Amino acid sequence: MRILVTGQCTLHWGRLENGNIGNYYIVETTFRELHRVFPNAEIVTTFQMTDEFQKREEVTSLPMELFYSWSEDDLEKALLEFGIAQLFNKTGKLVHRTPYIDEVMKSHLVVDFSGEMWGYHADLVGKDRFLVGLLKDNVPQLLGKPTVMLAGTQGRFPDPQIKEFAKVVFKSFDLVANREAETEKLLIADGFDVSNLKNFACPAFLFEPAKDGYMDAIYQAEQLNNRSKPAIGFVLCGFNMLEGPFDKWPRKDAEYDPFVDVVEYIIKELNAQVVLMSHSNGFELPPNFKLKHGRDYPIAKQLREIVRKRGKVASEDIRCIDNVYNPWETKAIIGKFDMFVTGRLHASVAAISQSVPTVVMMHGHGQESHKTIGFFRIAQLEDYVVHPSDPEKMKTTIRKCWEHRDSIREHLDRRIPEVQSLSRAAFDEIRKIVL
Repeated sequence: MRILVTGQCTLHWGRLENGNIGNYYIVETTFRELHRVFPNAEIVTTFQMTDEFQKREEVTSLPMELFYSWSEDDLEKALLEFGIAQLFNKTGKLVHRTPYIDEVMKSHLVVDFSGEMWGYHADLVGKDRFLVGLLKDNVPQLLGKPTVMLAGTQGRFPDPQIKEFAKVVFKSFDLVANREAETEKLLIADGFDVSNLKNFACPAFLFEPAKDGYMDAIYQAEQLNNRSKPAIGFVLCGFNMLEGPFDKWPRKDAEYDPFVDVVEYIIKELNAQVVLMSHSNGFELPPNFKLKHGRDYPIAKQLREIVRKRGKVASEDIRCIDNVYNPWETKAIIGKFDMFVTGRLHASVAAISQSVPTVVMMHGHGQESHKTIGFFRIAQLEDYVVHPSDPEKMKTTIRKCWEHRDSIREHLDRRIPEVQSLSRAAFDEIRKIVL
């Protein structure tokens, strides 16, 4: 059996492995789960993965341009393939072939893995990207191949003509396996036929952290052992800021006011240390490859310096993790906190999947992040979702989480295995489509 994994997560080399850490949580577990349910399958993908990843996870990366290449003719090529597939669907004859059509024809299952980029977010990445992605989805559907959308959180669809085509493509999937249930409500409101949609949980809940023996030196270096005070982890990113865009830089100190207020409250009222950290990395390309800080780190540093300059709390009670860590190490570090506050959703997954009591912050600007609500409803923690525009609500929610931290841990000890079973069930459902 041969499986082709493609979709809007097709990005340049290194981005999925060494950029946004949450992306890696999902990608690694997705390929491992596909191998679990299809143990003898050959898996190929348009995702650009390192040689080490391909060997370890038994997956082969195909050329990125099979899906999208940031070229002027991306849409033209996709339209040509769409026309070829339409003719095949009506006549049974393949009048022309392209490298993408060849890969589809050799495959027994085509998986779209796009996350929240299946919608208007795709066009923030490249011109006509969402339309190109829809055409790439529809080609295997017209060619008669089983198609599945996996771990989806479909976005908004501002272009009415493209939305109508998106409805056709969406309905044509044999299975849409979403990672939370809130998106289904939005799709129904938008007029989508959701009869092929089933809600599960994100594969990221299955991601395993680095083991304690390996992590001992890191815990020691980051002062996470033998603490004199409880430690509350804190992740802040550009999406949480009340003023966009998410990548705005530099930012004025005043833009941090809600978060400064919350940090000082934690330190003074909960008598805890706040440990700021990043949940995104950057990297230098080969031949001198190395991980480096991503977008979150300068935000964390600026927040730390603002709090220290104000002088309302002891400087040693607000610190920042300055080293760069990979996804396995990052998740292990998160697991050491007594509580966690985060504006990155998959950082919250890293926390609650290790039974760490967690408060998650919504996006501070732009459209509501419905997937955040969906994830926390799956974990039965919806009372711990807050919006950064309301510092008082953030503080009262953080206090509530702190005061109930023992019962929250007990709840998560029971609930997370159920959520992980729900994550695996999505892949078991895919097996039913093919076998």
